[in-house]
Amino acid sequence: QVQLVESGGGLVQAGGSLRLSCAASGRTFNIYYMAWFRQAPGKEREFVAVIRWSGTNTYYADSVKGRFTISRDNAKNTVDLQMNSLKPEDTAVYYCASRPYYSGSYPQRTYEYGTWGQGTQVTVSS
Repeated sequence: QVQLVESGGGLVQAGGSLRLSCAASGRTFNIYYMAWFRQAPGKEREFVAVIRWSGTNTYYADSVKGRFTISRDNAKNTVDLQMNSLKPEDTAVYYCASRPYYSGSYPQRTYEYGTWGQGTQVTVSS
């Protein structure tokens, strides 16, 4: 099994930056993709960004493209999400997720991921 723990959330003003980190432990050799999702109050969980665990291939939701950057450090077994130019609509609980080998294109649906972290709150004030 893989365990995921997020950190780095907090309160920031609009236009500011935050960096989230997701630490993976356990059977990390099974990880093929790692992703970030977010869930705002009263809304469904939505895809934010995904990265290949063994490479640099990335894919972003249109709403964050150009503002957020996903990266991984295999030596530390972490995946980070650098969030710049934050907007109030970015306010949500952010979750990291992982999945094993996937033959299709970048997985962006919640059901395509089997392991989730507990989430970290990001609040952007206007």
